[in-house]
Amino acid sequence: MEILAPPRLSAEEYLAWEEGNFERHEYIDGEVRCMAGTNRRHSRIVWNLAKRIGQQVDDSLCAVHIVEMKVRSVGRSGIRYLYPDICAVCGEERYERDSEVVLLNPTVVIEVTSPSSIDYDRNDKRDFYYDVPSIEAYLIIDQHRPRADMHIRGAADWRVDSYGSLADVVPLEILDCALPLAQVYRGIQFGEG
Repeated sequence: MEILAPPRLSAEEYLAWEEGNFERHEYIDGEVRCMAGTNRRHSRIVWNLAKRIGQQVDDSLCAVHIVEMKVRSVGRSGIRYLYPDICAVCGEERYERDSEVVLLNPTVVIEVTSPSSIDYDRNDKRDFYYDVPSIEAYLIIDQHRPRADMHIRGAADWRVDSYGSLADVVPLEILDCALPLAQVYRGIQFGEG
């Protein structure tokens, strides 16, 4: 049974409403948006990424969260609560209202695109993540072809490095990690639906 959200909610109303839902919803400047569903390919790529990153940061001061952790972004137009596929924070984790549900200081966020989210992940959501001062890297992984776009925060602006071959290795320097695309896409056959 789907529980429909009112057309507009305050941030506090959204957080209380979302707590009782089985489905995930993002909150964008007062508007509640249902998250796209996932498929085998998407979840396999998220698992491959989380496993690879987790192995490399295991003895560090960085923690990795997958799928269910919200990240708060505040911009000129308002407040947003977003669900990255993966996020990592280095050092002490800070949460909104001690809830351990809304992470305030992620260092890295990662999204695996789906057909319905690819434009959102590459445009609006990118801008929302850019508004989070603690985020130093935003990685977008395409699920339908070997492609990774690493957005790295610089002193004055963001730099984007793109990778498009299974032979490429994506450096995730802030976590002291390397992500070989062949391992990110392990178990994925391109050309399938």
